[in-house]
Amino acid sequence: MIYVHSLGRAARYFPERTALGANGTRSTFRELHARVGRIAAALTKHGFKAGDRLAILLPNEPDYIQVVYACAWLGVTAVPLNTRLSVKEIDGILTDAQPHGLIRHSSLPVPTVPVSWQLVLDQDPLDVQSDSIPDPIYDPDAILALIYTSGTTGRPKGVEMRHSNILENVYHTNFWFPLEEGAVHLHAAPIFHIADFPFMFGAPAFGACQVTIPKFNPQTFCETVQRERVTHTVLVPTMINMLTQSPELEKYDLTTLRHLGYGGSPMAPELVHRTRQVLPKVKLVQVYGLSEAGFLTGLLDHEHTEENWRAGRSRREYHAWLLEQPGRDKRCIPERLLSHRRCRLSGCKRILLHSRSVKGHDCYWRRERLFRRSRGRDLHASSRARSRGFRNTRSEVGRNRKGLRCSQAGENTQCGRVDRVLPTIARQFQSSAQHPILRHRATEERFRQDPKESSA
Repeated sequence: MIYVHSLGRAARYFPERTALGANGTRSTFRELHARVGRIAAALTKHGFKAGDRLAILLPNEPDYIQVVYACAWLGVTAVPLNTRLSVKEIDGILTDAQPHGLIRHSSLPVPTVPVSWQLVLDQDPLDVQSDSIPDPIYDPDAILALIYTSGTTGRPKGVEMRHSNILENVYHTNFWFPLEEGAVHLHAAPIFHIADFPFMFGAPAFGACQVTIPKFNPQTFCETVQRERVTHTVLVPTMINMLTQSPELEKYDLTTLRHLGYGGSPMAPELVHRTRQVLPKVKLVQVYGLSEAGFLTGLLDHEHTEENWRAGRSRREYHAWLLEQPGRDKRCIPERLLSHRRCRLSGCKRILLHSRSVKGHDCYWRRERLFRRSRGRDLHASSRARSRGFRNTRSEVGRNRKGLRCSQAGENTQCGRVDRVLPTIARQFQSSAQHPILRHRATEERFRQDPKESSA
């Protein structure tokens, strides 16, 4: 279904416009549509049919987008894999998803879980020579993708993104982040993440071109924006901070960039001011959401103020309530700016959201015991939930840290990995006393070596 309303629509209305570009190559919507059809035929030859699952472990590149389009064409469920995960973590997702096949890149970790069919795309290209091309499916309830959560509060869970959910996300995306014919969207954020995944279908629906970069760094980003005349992109605050502090930023012409969306965490007021200084023509949009519900709220450019930092404004299709106590009446707050301060002052325990894009009670793959936690199209989200940040890992010193996790900016990190990186960070300071976390670690290290000397 989603293919007909995205790339299928673009092939009918904008056949000769540029659809996809990377590394100096270009393809029109007509050419891209024809190639995706041949990829769908090749996957059919390898035994894929509607309802099968295909795991994808690729960097941001045109092949990634084309394979996802082919899955949408056939009704095959795409399983995008996080390229930052370790082999053990990827194996866990593959064991849970049980895909029929895997398409991967040779530069990325090699999973050890056996699958019935596997293809290393950069070494053995997919044979796309076929005269028998099936028709695109049109099933709103077909599962388009299994987007696995980051596992901040538990093991990663596969969220069933149906064709109708992605179509609704396209509407929400265009509400906060309007695309238009002739625009150029840069996939700088990972495509496997829910923040960037819907733009694969939103861009062609409005006749916009897509450009990819395999991995973000300020120089590659600026070169691509200048060369491809990029108008839209989505980043995270960490990327924006790296970009604004780049010493070579002034060498590039970034005047075509008009819309910069970000998510994962709020931006500090200092970073907002610095971004507006170096990119004065850019309009900032903060989007907040989650895999189970897509984009929930947005904070427009003029709403970035220091008076009361907010999570954003819900769209008309969303209905939000503040719940003081379970079982009590709920207070509706439609079309108002949600903020942590408002939640604290009201004493609410949860936020209840209702929308057509919320996946409902059957959103998790193979998680029947979790179904009772969501009802219909309602989603309960705790307003007081706190992720275990980097600072909180100090309390875990002296325990078995190997299997512990901390969550920072939406990504899980083994505490053992943090410990291995700390010496590198320490060398960047003239003295470890300049950083409170490093000072705390230094004190504990002295205590382990000589408790009496440390206490003295």
